[in-house]
Amino acid sequence: MLKQLNGYIKGIDLGGWLSQCNHTKERYDNFIKESDIETIASWGADHVRIPVDYELVETKEGEYIEEGFGYIDRAIEWCGKHKLNIVLDLHKTFGYSFDLGYGESGFFDNEKYQERFYRLWEEFAKRYAKYEDRLVFELLNEVTDRSYSDKWNEISLNCIKRIRKIAPTVKILVGGYWNNSGDALKDLALPYDENVVYNFHNYDPLVFTHQGAYWVPALNRELRFSIKQTLGEIHEILKKENPEMAAEFAFPGSPRSRIDAEFFKARFEEPVRIAEERGVALYCGEYGVIENAEPGDVLEWYKAIHEAFEYYGIGRATWSYKEMNFGLTDKRLDGVRDEILKYI
Repeated sequence: MLKQLNGYIKGIDLGGWLSQCNHTKERYDNFIKESDIETIASWGADHVRIPVDYELVETKEGEYIEEGFGYIDRAIEWCGKHKLNIVLDLHKTFGYSFDLGYGESGFFDNEKYQERFYRLWEEFAKRYAKYEDRLVFELLNEVTDRSYSDKWNEISLNCIKRIRKIAPTVKILVGGYWNNSGDALKDLALPYDENVVYNFHNYDPLVFTHQGAYWVPALNRELRFSIKQTLGEIHEILKKENPEMAAEFAFPGSPRSRIDAEFFKARFEEPVRIAEERGVALYCGEYGVIENAEPGDVLEWYKAIHEAFEYYGIGRATWSYKEMNFGLTDKRLDGVRDEILKYI
């Protein structure tokens, strides 16, 4: 039986608010307001995932910014008022971002950068562990390269140990390489204690969920795919039009299979098995479909992945509430949003 992260079954990501943004007061004050939290609660969600970049709370020199912590404080207050739990996700730390475009580098080889990371999490623990009944910590968003695996296991273990001196029982989410791929969970260190949760993201298949994405260099941005196509048909198009992505396009089942609930059940088999063997709860912190896909296809994708999440009992948060190329509130989804909300 898969262990669950109670209170974190149906969530929404607040991407672009305190992370992946221009880090201005105007952005912080206006991108997400209490009315948005109220809306998310009205959708039947039980939590939000709040990505934050180090720039919110740290200067380049590593001094803490009280005003930045104030926005997290405000989010905690709003969510408490509207009965939503919180995942506090460090989306970018000094020296590392999942997005090379931010120019952060050196974290995995620089002990000073790692110490700064530990100290920030100690600060978060001092401030927010008191909310552990409705808030969990996510150490770092999307480690990319597999080559970082051993070092990340070491860093995350050190960080957990330091958090535990301040917050012995707060839940802590840890994900693996390949951008929190479920396929990387097998190489994560064994859970430090019973309050560690394995975290993964799912945007399968990438050529569908990220069709036209400018930030995926290997992807032919002109290609468009439908959920009505078989996996074999998608693969044949890729072999002809986008060979580099075809080589990366692995899928369970036969070429006649489609992007349906059985597809996702097969994709989740290994993460679930690993979590069950290690007695650790499993959580999916991101999943969603880019704005370039047809709205009807987006709805069908959500139906399919929702069935698999429910089948295994996996808690999750969908990317993302607003804008960020995946926004649930975007006008393009006006005709299908109410239906989609049944399947998040």
